[in-house]
This record gives sequence, structure tokens and C-alpha cells, in this order.
Amino acid sequence: MFITFEGTEGCGKSTLIRNLSTRLQTLGVAHIITREPGGSRTAEEIRKIILNEEMDPLTELFLYEAARAEHFRNTVAPALKQGKWVLCDRFTDSTLAYQGYARGIPLPMIRTLNRIASNRKSPDLTFFLDLPVEIGLARASDPNRFEREGVVFQNKVRKGFLEIARKEKKRFRVIRVSELDPEQVCEKVIRALKSHLRKSL
Repeated sequence: MFITFEGTEGCGKSTLIRNLSTRLQTLGVAHIITREPGGSRTAEEIRKIILNEEMDPLTELFLYEAARAEHFRNTVAPALKQGKWVLCDRFTDSTLAYQGYARGIPLPMIRTLNRIASNRKSPDLTFFLDLPVEIGLARASDPNRFEREGVVFQNKVRKGFLEIARKEKKRFRVIRVSELDPEQVCEKVIRALKSHLRKSL
């Protein structure tokens, strides 16, 4: 299983992934945790540039895709080949939401670059943690430059994710997290994964 987790800033993806990893360990499911941008040595170096340096939107897009190519070939693909589950904090849908719906770069261009960088591999399942952006931004303790762009930008990102989820209903699971604690969010994910867990055990 290749599972990705998406959302606006401060929605709780990292906490969910840690909790889910603990549950999978208990169940004996071999897996790795990774993230984008990042997840491999070179991609982590690119991440530092993306999150901290101001740049043209096209430069930003190409850096994301370069990091993705490195990450996919060196981390994701080998883990899947070994039969491990991959839990990935952000993937191609984030590029569509941030650089496409929010930045205004043409979606067909982004989809083409996503396919190239990911070797045409799509996630088996994607969880979108939906949270009002004002709440998420208030949680940020060390804001990166995307968080500093504020509510208007993050609302464009959120609307982009919801539009992607509407078009990709078979792959996407939208979880409204504003009234749930972290354990309840994890339980919803476990329930969604039940049939896949049975096949893996």
C-alpha cells in the first residue's frame, strides 16, 4: 500500500502518521514513514531551499518535482518493491493544490511533471485532513514561508484539495478533523484500511 496524507498547514498530518505507524507496528505490518519535499538525502537538501527561500512559482514547481524524482526513486519505489507499506506526508496532490490551484500554474503542466517525477505511480489511497485554515495557522509554532502567506492563500489551497478529492473519489478519503482528537482521526483511518490490513496479515 502506498498511502499519502494531505492537508493545509497545521491540520495534524504528522501526528496522524506517527499514531498510524504505531498501530501498524502492533499489527506487524512492515512500513516506512516518509515525506515530501524530502524523504531522501538530496530531496531533503532541496526541501531546505523550498521552505526558506523566496522564488518564482515556476522555480518552486521544478524544485518540488526534482525532489520528488529523487525521493520516489530512492525511497518510495524500493520500499514498495520490498513489500512494505509507504506512509507519505504529502505527494503529487499537494503540488496540484499549492502550485496549481493556489499559485495559478496550469494544472495540465503540473500533472505531466507529476507523472514524470513519480514514474506514473499514484497513491493507492489518500487521506485529506480537512480543517479550517485559521485553526491550522494558529497551531504553527515555527511558520515556514507557505504558512506566512496567510489565510487567503491557504483557503485557495484548501479549495484545491477539496476539488481534487471530488474528482478522485475512489482514492480520496476526506476526514473533517476540527472536532476530532488525534486518536479519533487515527481510528477513522484504521477503519478505512481494514480490508487492506486483512490482506497484509
